[in-house]
Amino acid sequence: MPKGKEFWSRDFARRYGHASLVADKDKYLCASEAPKHRFNVIGTGTMGQEHIRVTNFEGRATINGVYDPEPLSVENAKTAHAVHSDEPLQSYASIEEACEDPDVDGLIICTPNFTHIDAVRTAARSGKHILIEKPVATTIPDAWEIAQMADAHAGIFQVGLQYRYKAIYTEAIHEVLERKTLGDIKTISMAEHRMPFLDKVGQWNKYGRYSGGTLVEKCCHYFDLINLFARSRPTRVFASGSMAVNFREFDHEEGKADILDNAMVIIEYENGIRGHFGLVMFAPMFYEEVVICGDTGRLRAYENMDFLPGDTLKSGLEIYGGETCPSRMTTPSYPQAIEESGHNGATFFEHVHFVDDIEKGSCTGPTPVDAFWSVVVGAAAEKSAASGEVIEIDGLLKENGLDQV
Repeated sequence: MPKGKEFWSRDFARRYGHASLVADKDKYLCASEAPKHRFNVIGTGTMGQEHIRVTNFEGRATINGVYDPEPLSVENAKTAHAVHSDEPLQSYASIEEACEDPDVDGLIICTPNFTHIDAVRTAARSGKHILIEKPVATTIPDAWEIAQMADAHAGIFQVGLQYRYKAIYTEAIHEVLERKTLGDIKTISMAEHRMPFLDKVGQWNKYGRYSGGTLVEKCCHYFDLINLFARSRPTRVFASGSMAVNFREFDHEEGKADILDNAMVIIEYENGIRGHFGLVMFAPMFYEEVVICGDTGRLRAYENMDFLPGDTLKSGLEIYGGETCPSRMTTPSYPQAIEESGHNGATFFEHVHFVDDIEKGSCTGPTPVDAFWSVVVGAAAEKSAASGEVIEIDGLLKENGLDQV
């Protein structure tokens, strides 16, 4: 994050001050520099439009143009862009044109999951900086191919596992991995209770063959966080899940939906840590939490949107230190405008890190290798839920031609 005057001018005063009340010649705290970077967005559905909004809001880059084969999505993108910028938004006829435009230095890929591999193959040839939405791919081989392409890529290559930047998880990461408040970690448990999948163009997210399955598509965020906290390689996965409520009568052009709407997943790691994830996608709310226990303490962090009146806390962080350190309860949050820009502020700070990495020339993550392992755990969980068997990760990798990983 910027410090000192740069922070106040670029971030706080410009967004929350009275910049419109004085002429440019009189601005100091509210002064802002022209964006240094120009990005193209490939895929302009819900997430593509969020990236357009956040890019303009963050301020160091602007959106040059978009590519999407769906005309309505392009029109919606132009509307979203016009709210923040008077600059016209270019529309490209092909993904190749969008990737090769010499006026652009960054590409944000938000196409449907099953198209990521082909989109990256095209985008990587450009040498431009890349931010690709999660999951990085729908299969283990494709995720590994992308990781290999990223390793050879000259520009920054970041994956949109932006939950790392949610306020609750940023604080949890600091306490667990940097301060080591809990001592040696032993167990990690995460949960998400939420409403069903939203509508998408073509309803691709209702089919495992296009989304990778719920435990890849939706849950890779959580598997990435569990992997991050564990700091170890996953060795075994066991999962149980079903389609209990959602889309049981759904029958679209591609046939009947086949995605899980609930699951319980157990992950074992080489270092002895055990992880657990529980999913329910028919709850009338959005709730997620992590509970981490070490040999000297316990942490719980949660985020809640229940649509009820009153003063229900929307987030919380609890640390119980026993006799080893102070216990405390806090409510991690970002400024309201940042939280409202997308995913409770996570997308904003994802962009901050993306632009920071571009300007310093090194990628701090989440990397395609991180994303690969989140897909591995998700794919193992999908296979386990379908078969009822414990999945050995080494065996799964070997099945996918990756016995040397």
